[in-house]
Amino acid sequence: MQAAQIFSFHGGIHPEQNKAQSLQLPLGRPPLPNELILPLGQHIGQSSRPLVKIGDKVLKGQTIAMNNGFLSSFLHAPTSGTISAIEERLIAHPSGLSDLCIILTPDGQDEWTELTPLVDWKVGSKTDVLAYLSEMGIVGMGGAGFPTQVKLQGAHKHPLSHFIINAAECEPYITADDMLIREKTLELILGIEILQHLVEADQVVIGIEDNKPTAIAALNRLLDERNSTIKVAVVPTKYPSGGEKQLIQLLTNKEVPSGQHPADIGILCQNVGTCVAVHDAIYQGKPLISRFTTLTGDALKSPQNVEALLGTPIAHLLDYAESEQKKLHRLVMGGPMMGYTLDSAVVPIVKTSNCILAATKKELPTPAPEQACIRCGMCEQACPASLLPQQLLWFSKSQEHEKAEHYNLFDCIECGACSYVCPSSIPLVQYYRHSKSSIREAREANVKSDLAKQRFEARQARQEAEAAEKEAKRLARQKATTQKASDKAAPTKAATSATATPSAASTNDESKKLKIDLAIGKTKLKKLQKQLLAAQENEHLEEINALQQQATEQEKQVALLEEELAKVSTAAPSAAATPAPAKAPVSDELKKAKVDVALIGVKLKKLQKQLLENPDDNEIKTKIAGFEADLKAAQALLEKLGANGPATTVAKAAVSDELKKLKIDAAIAKAAVKKVEKALKKAEEIQAPEIDAIRQQLKEAQQRADNLEKTLANPAPAAPAAIASSPANADADKKRKIDLAVAKAGIKKAEKNIALLKEQGKDEAEIEASEWPKKLAEAQAKLATLETETNPSETATAPAASMTPANADADKKRKIDLAVAKAGIKKAEKNIALLKEQGKDDAEIEASEWPQKLAEAQAKLATLESQTNEPTAAPKIETKTSDEKPNLAEQIKKQKIAAALAKAQINKLTKRLENSVEGTPEEAESIQQEILAAQQKQQDAERLLAQLTHSQDNTQENR
Repeated sequence: MQAAQIFSFHGGIHPEQNKAQSLQLPLGRPPLPNELILPLGQHIGQSSRPLVKIGDKVLKGQTIAMNNGFLSSFLHAPTSGTISAIEERLIAHPSGLSDLCIILTPDGQDEWTELTPLVDWKVGSKTDVLAYLSEMGIVGMGGAGFPTQVKLQGAHKHPLSHFIINAAECEPYITADDMLIREKTLELILGIEILQHLVEADQVVIGIEDNKPTAIAALNRLLDERNSTIKVAVVPTKYPSGGEKQLIQLLTNKEVPSGQHPADIGILCQNVGTCVAVHDAIYQGKPLISRFTTLTGDALKSPQNVEALLGTPIAHLLDYAESEQKKLHRLVMGGPMMGYTLDSAVVPIVKTSNCILAATKKELPTPAPEQACIRCGMCEQACPASLLPQQLLWFSKSQEHEKAEHYNLFDCIECGACSYVCPSSIPLVQYYRHSKSSIREAREANVKSDLAKQRFEARQARQEAEAAEKEAKRLARQKATTQKASDKAAPTKAATSATATPSAASTNDESKKLKIDLAIGKTKLKKLQKQLLAAQENEHLEEINALQQQATEQEKQVALLEEELAKVSTAAPSAAATPAPAKAPVSDELKKAKVDVALIGVKLKKLQKQLLENPDDNEIKTKIAGFEADLKAAQALLEKLGANGPATTVAKAAVSDELKKLKIDAAIAKAAVKKVEKALKKAEEIQAPEIDAIRQQLKEAQQRADNLEKTLANPAPAAPAAIASSPANADADKKRKIDLAVAKAGIKKAEKNIALLKEQGKDEAEIEASEWPKKLAEAQAKLATLETETNPSETATAPAASMTPANADADKKRKIDLAVAKAGIKKAEKNIALLKEQGKDDAEIEASEWPQKLAEAQAKLATLESQTNEPTAAPKIETKTSDEKPNLAEQIKKQKIAAALAKAQINKLTKRLENSVEGTPEEAESIQQEILAAQQKQQDAERLLAQLTHSQDNTQENR
């Protein structure tokens, strides 16, 4: 038999095994206790439903509780006797709470019910075999008690490459699986073959740690005798190699993706205890009524493994193992790593109880008090799930649940390896458990909130329907009264209207009723669809079919109501064709047009908000475009119906909007002036080299603010042409604002993701290789383009001859170049600051590309700014001097920057030289050489600057 290949997994620890003491004695079989306590929740999912009453006599193996849902299980009597009570009792759970239990008083006869083995399991339907295993009450006996038939059903979603039998049993002290393999080797292999037939896996591997030589030898001997294809993979002893995902990685070198199950990657795991239970059910017809349990700890005189009936009180087993109460310090269900302390010994054994640890104070001392985290990183090295326990601790303490989920909190298997190695004695796992429970509670609260919202909406729709019905009756009474009065006034006219008015009223009432019924029907359909989606996510097969059928029927009802409403709507014009005053139809149409404009505007605003949250959603963009077209049509209709009135309103609105915009621009300009003044003050305090540039910015900002103040003091009257085209300009302006908001949201999103990559420890190369720097640059460029574009409303009011197309394009290009240059400066400064944070010295920073890029960007910005201050020449006046001026100004600016950079470099090197008094002479000499080189650069720049300035003065004199 070929040995299976063994791989490795991240982390893990090597605590003391302490397995030898429970293997000294043979398998024990304790006598029947006075009563058996059988909790109805011995599995994951909903508790079982009792099938017996108090006083009923039951036989061994008889069903006493049935499953209560998709993830529930059956429960059987472990022995014959009488049901003495069905009441709340303490159960084995970390909470120490009570649960509903069936209390069985044994009669001592241990009489079996009639057993019906499944002899045709090889030829029968696999679905029938799974249903049989469900009725036998078999659940996973190595973990959370997941019903076995549900796990096997999930295995058929994808073809299985590996079927793994978990016999690792990595937890210290526990030897129940080791003893089970020794005692029931044949039953185990037969049970594996049954499951292999059901799941149809390509390879079957038994994963077992190398600290079980007797069990390994027994397995190999039997498999050789049977010429079986089942492999035995002996893995190194390391905790927690028995974890499902860790064992999969050890045997297949595959990792289960976050949020997925092993079946999603073609792998299924089962515990050895589950395989033996499957054998007993199929071959002997016996349900799951007992299990192997380890009784260990220094407080027991006779530690051993026992085959205990389900429901046996732990106190009864402790007496059987001769416990010493004086020595007993802690009673633990499970092992010392993942087990939990029991407050009472009267709790019973359940289907998932693999160990009872009666520890002395020396064995499990009281944990040391929690201290502050010293950030040693040992928890991260020990974590088998490759998580960041330190980060998760901070998020758990600060209740930042979204961040904890983002760092894959639910991938934590709660093995306790991080707490074991923590030198600060921080109970990390306890924090994680608390955070998980808080997140689950929040999710449940959200579900309840959604249901309450649906009920409220249904109630609101019902009240609206009742109000509409009352209003319809009131209108009918009012019309009847009006009819009587008109009958007296004009008999002939009354006779004509008497036949038309009731029919129109009845048509209107029917239309209203249908609309209300349709709204209620759509609400019900939405609720059913949500419930169906939740059931599909949780794989509740029983609910899915029923909800699917209900949703289909509701869809049909909604479709019928829509058809009836369409018929009534088409019939309404003919029914309403009664003589009426000439102004009434126009008034109704005008009112309807106003309502349509308001409704479309509300929907459009809502979609625009959604677009800001999801800038890349094309579906929302398509909807916005459709609503904008509808809004234009509705506005056009409103203007048409309103004649001169709406035009006046639009004109007033345009003037008001323009004045409001001017005020906003003036306020922004004033704020910009204050901001630049603060920057200048700070630069003067530290004698920064860029003082001149900041002063120039202040001058420009002040000039902009003064111009806006003058415009605001004497606002120009709006031109008729601008007012006439205001709807189109308003739409273009609105679209530009949306594009601006989307670009800003894109920048924020990219910056957030880059920051997240930095938090995750990614270096600059990895960050640059990702998509986010590119997206950030694209968003910044788009924002720069949009900011430089002229506001459509301003363009409409400006004189046609203010700027030629060529000048407008040149101005637009220059503004884009300005924005790009500023972005380049910011990026270079940010990267230089990042290098400083990483501890790089000035020499290393100077050797990098960023100082050079900063200087280039600053030079480019200086050139562009110098062009800004010059008046734009007409296209026809292009002389040689006008071409030379920008080049000369650019060179002067460049040399000023070079001189300033050299001066700043000299200051930095001088400080380094002062701080390196205790350094080596070679280091001091090297710094001095750098200072001399920088001084030479400064002198060269100043000399060239003087020459360029002289040339500029001569040029101006010649002009």
